[in-house]
Amino acid sequence: MSTIEKALAKQNSTDTPKVEVSAQENIIQTPSAHINTQISEDLKIDKVSLAERGYLIDSGSRQSIKDEFRQIKRKLLNNAFGAASKTLDNSNLVMVSSSKPNEGKTFVSINLALSIALEQDKTVLLIDADVLRPSINRELGVGNVPGLIEYLLGEKAGAADIIYNTNIDKLKIIPAGEPHHLSNELLASGKMESLAKELAERYPDRIVIFDCPPLIGVTETLVLANLMGQAIVVVEESKTQLSDIQKATENLSDDLALGLVLNKAIKSHKDMYGYYGYGYGSKA
Repeated sequence: MSTIEKALAKQNSTDTPKVEVSAQENIIQTPSAHINTQISEDLKIDKVSLAERGYLIDSGSRQSIKDEFRQIKRKLLNNAFGAASKTLDNSNLVMVSSSKPNEGKTFVSINLALSIALEQDKTVLLIDADVLRPSINRELGVGNVPGLIEYLLGEKAGAADIIYNTNIDKLKIIPAGEPHHLSNELLASGKMESLAKELAERYPDRIVIFDCPPLIGVTETLVLANLMGQAIVVVEESKTQLSDIQKATENLSDDLALGLVLNKAIKSHKDMYGYYGYGYGSKA
């Protein structure tokens, strides 16, 4: 029995009685009690704070960055739902990563999700899969709630229990959840693979964005990459070394649609958060 299986078996043996989720997915029924507990359906995102920090919430300014993210999302949407989707497995699952920490992958993940949420006929699910350094909740200004870790540990019965609606139309999120000593191993588990397959097949009109750990130093990120149809690697201008990009991408599957986003490249004094370039290319 593997380390992760032993840990989960030990936890399950000491757990409180299992709960059953009724057909009305936001009501929990316990076997021994007559109390129904309503799960909050919505997480309120602090839009004002997001706009102040350069996220694509405001309606008038930062037009150049909005246009850049439109170009990025068009490529993603075309690969997910256009002719290219026939050549990709799980084409609507997109991982966003970087070679090393602090290159702006979460900023890109959130802005992509916000941009896709503006589509008339698509929804977007944003998942915080960086379970060692989760930041989606903090960046969005929402509280800590059960998420991916609790689902992978078996503490939540189904994916619906960890998918939260938000006050931004067509944007849903799965938070990372409470940190766990097996966080990275859980990302490489069979249950994570099953979740990815369910998310790829259950909602054919939905893009799922995974904010993943860096590719260098976290072997589980490569395991996650094998579950995706598309990948974006965020590159920080004047900081990320070419050797790091090569090292980060050399083991990614050739079947993965791979793109690079250039982050933090100053274009003008009006856009101090940077210019975002994007394109698909070979890993060579």
